[in-house]
Parts: sequence; structure tokens; C-alpha cells
Amino acid sequence: MVVYRKLFVRLSILFSCWLMAFSCQAQDRSVRPNIVLIFADDLGYGDLPSFAATKIRTPHIDSLVQQGTKFTDFYVAQAVCSASRAALLTGCYANRVGMAGALNHTSPTGIHPDEQLLPELLKQQGYATGMFGKWHLGLSPYFSPLKNGFDQWLGIPYSNDNTKYHPVLFDSMPPLPLFDGDQMIELDPDQSQFTKRLTQRAVAFIEESKDGPFFLYLPHIMPHVPIFASAEFQGSSAAGLYGDVIHEIDWSVGQILNALDQHNLANNTIVIFTSDNGPFLSYGSHAGSSGPLREGKLTVFEGGVRVPTVMRWPNNIPAGQTNKVPLMTIDLLPTLCNLAGANLPDRPIDGVDVSNVLFGESTSSPHEALVFYSGTELHAIRSGNWKLHLPHKYLTVNGETRTDGKPAGFGKLKPKSITESGVEGIASRHGYRVENLPLSLFNLASDIGETTNVAEQHPEIVEHLSTMAEKFRRELGDSLTNTTGTGVRPVGRND
Repeated sequence: MVVYRKLFVRLSILFSCWLMAFSCQAQDRSVRPNIVLIFADDLGYGDLPSFAATKIRTPHIDSLVQQGTKFTDFYVAQAVCSASRAALLTGCYANRVGMAGALNHTSPTGIHPDEQLLPELLKQQGYATGMFGKWHLGLSPYFSPLKNGFDQWLGIPYSNDNTKYHPVLFDSMPPLPLFDGDQMIELDPDQSQFTKRLTQRAVAFIEESKDGPFFLYLPHIMPHVPIFASAEFQGSSAAGLYGDVIHEIDWSVGQILNALDQHNLANNTIVIFTSDNGPFLSYGSHAGSSGPLREGKLTVFEGGVRVPTVMRWPNNIPAGQTNKVPLMTIDLLPTLCNLAGANLPDRPIDGVDVSNVLFGESTSSPHEALVFYSGTELHAIRSGNWKLHLPHKYLTVNGETRTDGKPAGFGKLKPKSITESGVEGIASRHGYRVENLPLSLFNLASDIGETTNVAEQHPEIVEHLSTMAEKFRRELGDSLTNTTGTGVRPVGRND
């Protein structure tokens, strides 16, 4: 009898502990979480030791991997800066909101004022919103972050190569402006201080907003070329200057995590670390690595659109797990809005709430298919493990890469105006050559490097994916087939 009583007591204690753990987890999800979204610029899939073999060391990002979940099949909508950011903040394919490609210092367009961005939706729910880094969705003041939901902004309006430090067009670029809010505070600031200055402001924002909730968006300016590291990190890596730059970004992640710990915010904060696209491969040792993936930035091969991604939310997102479900940045807006209790935009979006995947409660893909555009051209579609490339031109590095920050074949380049669009114009400025890809089918489960075209062996898969691609083409358009999308909304204009 005594034995049974002791067993009953032990079972009761275990049951009580289980109830307490369950209640804590439920309570975590019922409280609006803080959100920290760290967005590196041109970071490659092969640049983090948690994703591929590399000489670079990232202990703070590694700690996120240990405490959270690594997403191995996470994508951006386009492998270029503006389009990638537009998709992230609108929950839409960039083509739907007219933001294909990349803007520069001459661009009269930007995100349309009627689009409802993630910070606007969160702000409506009482979130403090701060952004520190590269905006790239239109020039201030008309397209300012402060007009799109952010309370604070320190950063630059477009990429850091639109300046005298441009590796090719250095003699035709104006000074790079640094903004604090809508006030330009410096011209051609010391780029070696960018990561440090943005991090300091981000930490200060956490301190100011600790009574929350808050949304911290940290779109780093690095490691987009030209690359710079502060004096404290120069020479810190066995991977040269590029490795130094990544070491400093990792330090930045550590500063953010320390600030969350200091204010007892870690358990109620979602931390997301990812990149806007793959590496700018033509810049050689000043660019990152795609690891096992093919090609990089400016292409729809996996090296361009698949990005290293880690998410942490203690007691909700499983710790130390690897998730292989195909997801995309367009899914972050509906997912984070759901967790924050915020309304979705009052117009169609393409992303879906994937919180059940983040929490490890589902291993099913929420998308029948994901599509990949280059500018206004539909280039590829993925469904399950199958990826179909439609016939298209693509960029590949033109000759041997360099170690001095100049693009491949620099001495032979014939740089055209930065305002000239098209694949040939990009190739002429950045050391690429243009190749033609025929209709190609790859099985990503066995061929992550997209090396073996199996289209002839699987005509039924090709037909199925082609039919799905046609649906997207009719909705989002496709300049390769002169198709005007029925669901495309106007881009913002200030001309």
C-alpha cells in the first residue's frame, strides 16, 4: 500500500510538472512576442559553419542554431536587394507589388504608399518599430521608412556601392547619404563603422522598448561589396577580410542576444537571422560562398535564392532542430502578424501563416509551389523536391575571380550606366557572362547542386510544374512570354 501511495505521489508530481510546462508554453504564445529580424546582405549559404564547411567562425549565430531551429530550405523571392526586401515586408512576391529588381540613387520609384508593410501592421497593435540598416525600397523622404511604419531609422537608402567606393563605377557615383530618420546626417560615412553603429542603435532601441512589445528590423549593410570591418575585427578571421566582416556581424548578433538577456526578454522574443539573397560571386575573395549550391546572387539557382536561416523562440520553436520544409520570406508577414495578433493587409498576399511549421507541429509544405523571378522574368518553380527551370538566360562568373574587391575580369569590363537594366547590363558592370539554360528539371532531394537535368526522364513532372507555372504567370506576369499579370499592383512613383 505504501509503495502504491509513493508511486501515486510521484505520478502526481510528474503530471503537475507537465501541466506547468504546458501552461508556460501556452502562455508564451498568448503574449504578444517581441520580434527581432536580422537581415544580412549577400550572405551566402556556405558562409556559416552551421550550414556548410567554412573557415569563418560564428559562435553567436551558432548559439541561435543550438537554442532554435535551423531552416535548410528557406528562400527569398528574388536574388536581388530591393525585390527581396519588398517581398519580406509585404508578404507578396515582389512582382505583385511592382518591385522587381533593385533600385539605385536615380530611381523615381519605390514601395507604393498603399501597400501595408509588416511594421505598419505591427504598429497598429501597439508595437514600437525600429529599423537600423539598408532600406532600399525608395528614396527619402517620399518613400521613407518613417512613412512605412517605422518609428526610428538609422541607415542608408540603397546599397553601399552607390558611392565613390563602387568597385567599377566609382568615378560616376554621388556621395552616399546616411540618414537618421528623415534627416541626412552624413555624406560618405566611414563604412567600417556601419555594423558597429547599427548595432549600438539596435541595442539602445531594445533598452527603450523593453516594456514592449517591439519589432526590431536590422538589415545589415554588410557583407555587400564594398566590404569593411572595424579595426577590432580586421585580421580576426582565417577567411580574410570577408571573414572579418562576418565575424563582426556575428558579434552584432551576440550584442542583440545579450541585450535581450539583460532585460529578461529572451523567452518572449522571436529572433530570426537570415539573408536577402546569396553571395555576389564575381567579387572573389570579397564575396561569400554558396557552399554546395549552384551559382549565387542574381540567379534563381539555389545559390541565389536559398539562404541560411535560423529562428529562436524559447519554449515554442524547438531547440537544436533542423527543418527541411520549403518556406519563403513572404511567409514571415502572415506568420508574425498571427503571433502578434495583428491584422493582415486588406489586399491579396502570397505568403501563408507557417507557425505550425516553425513550432515543429507540421512537416508538410504550406505551399503547393514556390516560384522564382529574375526581374520580371519567371525563371523557375519548386514543388516538393522538384525544381523546374524554364528556359532563360542566366549570369555566371566571367573568368577568374580577384582578391582586391574588383569583379572578375575587371580590366576587360565595359561598364555601362548603372541605370541600364537587363541581364547584359548587369553582366557588363559586375564581371559576369550570360549563358542560356534550357528547360531543366532537378531533384533537390538528391541533387542540391542542380547538376543533373532529369527533364527527359520525368516528362509528367515537367508538364505538372509547367501547368502550375502558367497559373503564376497569369497572376504575376512574365516578360519572357509577354504576359501581363492580372494581380500586379502599381509601384509607387515620385517623378
